Amino acid sequence: MTIQARTGWFQGDCPVVVGVSGGPDSLCLVHLLYTSGIPITVAHVNHKLRPEADDEAEMVRSLAASWGVPFVSGTFDVAQFADRNSLSLEEAARKVRYQFLFEHARQAKACAVAVAHTADDQVETMLMHLLGGAGLRGLKGMGECTVLPEFDSKIPLVRPILHVWRSEVEAYCRNHGLQPAQDLTNQDTTFLRNRLRHILIPELESYNPRIKEVLFRSAESLRGDHDLLEDVISAYWTGTESGQGQGYICFDRPSLEALSIPVRRNLIRRAAFLLRPTLRDVDFKTLDEAAHFSGKSRMGQADFTGGLYLFHEGDKLYLAMREADLPNPGWPQVGAASTLSEGRNILPGGWFLDVEELAGEHLLELAEKADPYTAWLDADSLGNDIVVRTRRAGERFQPLGMDGKSISLQDFFVNEKLPRRARTHWPLVVAESQIAWVPGFRIGHPFRVIPGTRRVSRLSLVHEMGST
Repeated sequence: MTIQARTGWFQGDCPVVVGVSGGPDSLCLVHLLYTSGIPITVAHVNHKLRPEADDEAEMVRSLAASWGVPFVSGTFDVAQFADRNSLSLEEAARKVRYQFLFEHARQAKACAVAVAHTADDQVETMLMHLLGGAGLRGLKGMGECTVLPEFDSKIPLVRPILHVWRSEVEAYCRNHGLQPAQDLTNQDTTFLRNRLRHILIPELESYNPRIKEVLFRSAESLRGDHDLLEDVISAYWTGTESGQGQGYICFDRPSLEALSIPVRRNLIRRAAFLLRPTLRDVDFKTLDEAAHFSGKSRMGQADFTGGLYLFHEGDKLYLAMREADLPNPGWPQVGAASTLSEGRNILPGGWFLDVEELAGEHLLELAEKADPYTAWLDADSLGNDIVVRTRRAGERFQPLGMDGKSISLQDFFVNEKLPRRARTHWPLVVAESQIAWVPGFRIGHPFRVIPGTRRVSRLSLVHEMGST
């Protein structure tokens, strides 16, 4: 029997780093590549998980030496790494292995990292994802050529024998006199993959002897469907994504709300993987809740996964890292309290608060024409001790239009839909410990201009581009 490795990803003399554990799959792969004349570097990772690990490392080193090809190896305490990072042994081994392989691929200026996943591995992976409740992204299984941004954004990971069955691999090793190491932990059914291999798949074969071939073809079909879906989502992405930066992506809410929940789920999933390339997957429940949260009736914020969260801000929906430096759309923001005087008062960010005192007739008519960034206040009620400062815990406000009733400033901000992150440093004009004006919104009821008012203080919050 003759099998071949798919090598269309390799270019001329560009080397390939091959992950070789010493088992039958990796020996088959590295022999196929070596005999095809492809320049290779044999790379072995010793996970220090089994007593025979050192002997296997020496076996792989000797094989590379006999062929006269470069050899690199690394030894890692995977159990300690798993414990320190709260990972399963399998996930910890994967991370350590790929970090090592891609590090040496960069050093060797390799065109690819090659690993020896087989068709059986594909079937087992698909079943693992199915049992875990994965969607199309998980059920499509592994790709023959893919980029893993977690490890390298350019060098691809290739699986040249993904179409080859394990039985063919074992026959190849026998026919070419290769002596693979046997990993006894592959028989340990405390690991999920081994339970699938030794218990579930044989049971499924009692229903359909060709179940592995069926599942493999299904993965291939679903991969095509996934690629088609990605093209569709790309078109929707263009119409809904409205900005991104270091640690955040935002969508146009009206455009997003016009889409179906399944499309929203996929758009949010794509944003999550752009922000967190190390995510393995996002479960359906998390995505579905996020898609519903994006609806126009929802306010506030919601936790996502991977240290990300969602929040609404005006006509934007943000998916962001907790540590993201989010853009300031030019809000007025202040720091320490400062006393206001007549004339121009300088605030941060190119903002100014102009104070002018006026007297005479028709003051009430003028006050009724005020805009949200101009306040006409009764000067006698306001007094002389006027400051601009930020909010205080538990502070209350008597907004104009509520007949003198008070409301917590927090509730006022929520009702006015002021974005959460703008509230802490939003400027407040305060007289005698009472809020006289929330710029951009309303003045305080006790400071309103009434028919008997003889003097007014006109306050204007203005922004001048280019000012600092």
